[in-house]
Amino acid sequence: MSQDKKVIVIGSRKSQLALIQTEWVKQCLSELHPHLSIEIKTMDTHGDKVLDVSLSKIGDKGLFTKELEDMMLSGEIDLAVHSLKDIPTRLPEGLKLGAITKRFNTSDAFIANAKKHGPKCQLKDLPKGALIGSSSLRRVAQLKKKYPHLEFKDIRGNLNTRFKKLDDENSDYDGMILAVAGLERMNLTDRISEVIPDDVSMYAVGQGALGVECKDGDAFIQSIINPLNDQSSFYCCSAERSMLRQLEGGCHVPIGVLSSIVDDNQTLKLQGIVLNLDGTKSIESSHQGPVAQHEQIGIELANKLIEMGAKEILNDNKK
Repeated sequence: MSQDKKVIVIGSRKSQLALIQTEWVKQCLSELHPHLSIEIKTMDTHGDKVLDVSLSKIGDKGLFTKELEDMMLSGEIDLAVHSLKDIPTRLPEGLKLGAITKRFNTSDAFIANAKKHGPKCQLKDLPKGALIGSSSLRRVAQLKKKYPHLEFKDIRGNLNTRFKKLDDENSDYDGMILAVAGLERMNLTDRISEVIPDDVSMYAVGQGALGVECKDGDAFIQSIINPLNDQSSFYCCSAERSMLRQLEGGCHVPIGVLSSIVDDNQTLKLQGIVLNLDGTKSIESSHQGPVAQHEQIGIELANKLIEMGAKEILNDNKK
């Protein structure tokens, strides 16, 4: 692409949250590059279309990214905006992760069925057998470990669809689990009954950040999105992604992380957990090192977890 191109096309999923995230990136780019005309092209991905099957059962090869990646490779769009946690750690040949935006809230939230339990009900207050909606194996495994008296059932669809399922007068759900960051972007934080502590539910790799994907070697597009890259978020998320890649885990497996940068931005600390599906087995460890070695920190933590038996747990989960 030549630098005299005036129209930049961003690809996005059609869901309201995806569009809010993409509009935010568009606004940032418009402010940075007022001479460019920036458009958004939307589409439904495979993960958006198949709503009657759990994510873990329909494959893990870019459920929410593949169609947008194909459009990039064919030249229909110039870049794509995704929730970073949805981007596989191994990208198709010819594409790269061009920027990781500043990370927002990484926590998970419990949203109670207000009609059944009141809006401020917490997980610990729920009776035995209460049914919680979540499409995340990571969340379910960790919450089963902490609250074995609760039951869990898949809940699919965009945020608006999930709230409709929860709020329906005939709803089976006593509550559901969602990411705080998405609720913040949708101005739905008033529905949060409880922010789940990190020591109960470690977050997903990349949770709370956006990833901007582009063609590898497209120097012009890379130059215009470079300012969107937040260095601290990039270091932490890259360490998390390298850990997940080394474990050969996908986006929809029971693996959680915690990461932080300490010692006057000199040291990156990374903690990881691998669980079986019902939360009865888990392996947890941590590793740290200089921020410049962020990817190596993730690899070394993964190797620690593998030595402790992580691969056996992950393989058992596939059976």
